[in-house]
Order: sequence, then structure tokens, then C-alpha cells
Amino acid sequence: MLRSALVRISGAARMPLIVKNTPRVPAVNCARSMSHGPTETDEEFDARYIAYLSRKDIDGWELRKAINDLIGMDLVPEPKIIIAALHACRRLNDYAVTTRFLEAIKDKSGHSVDTVYPYILQEIKPTMDELGISTPEEMGYDKPELALKTVFE
Repeated sequence: MLRSALVRISGAARMPLIVKNTPRVPAVNCARSMSHGPTETDEEFDARYIAYLSRKDIDGWELRKAINDLIGMDLVPEPKIIIAALHACRRLNDYAVTTRFLEAIKDKSGHSVDTVYPYILQEIKPTMDELGISTPEEMGYDKPELALKTVFE
């Protein structure tokens, strides 16, 4: 019993020595630069997405990934990028993605939805007519399906 008590006391006595002798990692304060590579111009950005979406071998996952990346950015895509995406949707015969993409573009317009979204529709309307694509408003998706009339009017 005395031996077990001495072992515990000696173990506790050695512990602070181990902690004191361990090297400490200093806290590093460094500025993080988010853009390490060359910057991309707007024209290069547009050309990159148009080339990606215009590929003949694009599949559904790659299309959704490109659209998700575009919607995740702090921008409203240019009409020529939207047109390339609509053509890709048509090649893949994926009408649902066109509708969701147009809804996301309207949502991305933010406070300027009254000016930006009509401009986008005006620019892509010939392509939509060519491909047989309706806007979400033409399909009634801008109104809730089971909405009740307000009683406060």
C-alpha cells in the first residue's frame, strides 16, 4: 500500500516537469491572401463558362455543378452564359434545371429585380423561344399553389 502511494506521488511530482519541458507552439498571426494566382478578367470568366457549358460531352452532374458555382458567386451571370447553360440543358433534355436556373437568376437579382431580371429575359427570350422554354412566371411558379386570399384587404 505504501508502494502504490509512493508511485502515485512520484508520478504527480514528475508531471509538471514534463509539461514545463514540452515545447510550445507560438501563436502565428498571419494575413491570409485569398487571391494567389493571376486575376481573371470578365471576358475570360465569361469565355471559360461558355466553353465549359458548350462542351458536347457535358453530363448532368457537370451542368448542375457549373450552375451551382455560378449561383454561389456574388454576381448575376451574363446573358451569354445563361444562353450557353440553356443550350446545355436542352442537349441533356433537362427542362427542370432550366426552370430552377431561371428562378435562381431572378433571386440573384436582389433589390434590382425590377430592372435586372427583365433585361436578362429580354436578352435570352429568342433563345428560350427557339428551345421551347417557358419562364417560371409563364408557368405560374411565381405564385404559391395553395395560397389563401388575405383577409386584411
